Amino acid sequence: MTLDQGLVERVRRRLAGDSEAPDLRRLAAAMRAEAGVAVGDEEVLRSLPELHAELVGAGPLEALLRDPGTTDVLVNGPDQVWVDRGSGLVPAGVRFSDAAAVRRLAVRLAAAAGQRLDDAQPWADVRLPGGVRLHAVLPPVARGGPCLSLRVLRPRGFTLEELASAGTVDAVAARLLAAVVAARLAFLVTGGTGSGKTTMLAALLGRVAPSERIVIVEDSGELRPAHPHVVSLEARVANVEGAGAVTMRDLVRQALRMRPDRLVVGEVRGAEVVDLLAALNTGHDGGAGTLHANSAADVPARLEALAALGGMGRAALHSQLVAAVQCVVHLRRDGGQRVVEEVSVLHRTPDGAALSPAWHRGGVRTSGTPLLRDLLLARGADAAAVP
Repeated sequence: MTLDQGLVERVRRRLAGDSEAPDLRRLAAAMRAEAGVAVGDEEVLRSLPELHAELVGAGPLEALLRDPGTTDVLVNGPDQVWVDRGSGLVPAGVRFSDAAAVRRLAVRLAAAAGQRLDDAQPWADVRLPGGVRLHAVLPPVARGGPCLSLRVLRPRGFTLEELASAGTVDAVAARLLAAVVAARLAFLVTGGTGSGKTTMLAALLGRVAPSERIVIVEDSGELRPAHPHVVSLEARVANVEGAGAVTMRDLVRQALRMRPDRLVVGEVRGAEVVDLLAALNTGHDGGAGTLHANSAADVPARLEALAALGGMGRAALHSQLVAAVQCVVHLRRDGGQRVVEEVSVLHRTPDGAALSPAWHRGGVRTSGTPLLRDLLLARGADAAAVP
């Protein structure tokens, strides 16, 4: 049965003043009150599931998002819904009645998070109650119809031991990474989209000593390390009047005034890299962040491009980078499995910053191995962790 959208809107307005999400009893009462004609019990029962999906939660996607194994839900059209449960994207077996239903859901979810989504502002990037990050794009920007991308943020992050049990990192690399954190070496976790960068960074931050204060700066709050002293700052987009924006650069500068023992940028994606490197070069060692990169070797070039946005030239970037960051932990997706592929050491060359692998998946010894061992020795850490 397809609901009359006028009825749906009237029911929505009637329930708008309720402080709690409407249950089926209140939905049924509101439907009877707004229908304008006598509605039989059988018709109410037939209509309630669709009405509930239109007005409550994530509608047809709610069951997917509640599945504890779900990491991402993508909607490309009314009959193109995909889900990733940790092993890659597969069809979800869920469909909407039409493109208008997809749009209504996107607009409702964005509005619930306080962001406008309409023809004049055809995209939204918001964090929903309950730990889901929504990105939505409407036509005409999305040529094929409204598109939704939902990422499920779990209330608890994985520990390094749990990632080792899951096969993301082997026992040798887990010991090595724990030593990197204990030595207060600054590091970047890199990889492609969906490779597990945020999950790995949270696990490594969980190994920071409980006596240390971690201040996290993020564009959208995703990091949830298992640590007793964490302060999280989140950027904010401008409101409909174009005012009130809080940028990542703003937050990095504020974080420096909050007495951080570890300064963490959840994802380095813009000019904030200039402020981060400056901070790490002024006594804030042990910092960390994530960065999109196809390989560890691509990291200097990626950072060059981002630093240019902040007015920093290549020579200055390479000089700051070598002084500020010691290690790069690179992840990739191997089929459906997220794995740590390489741990590399940043060092200076005549041409600037370069990376030498210190550990590679499969236990291969490489040119960076003695460099990493020396770094750990110099800081009194577990140099024997270097294979």
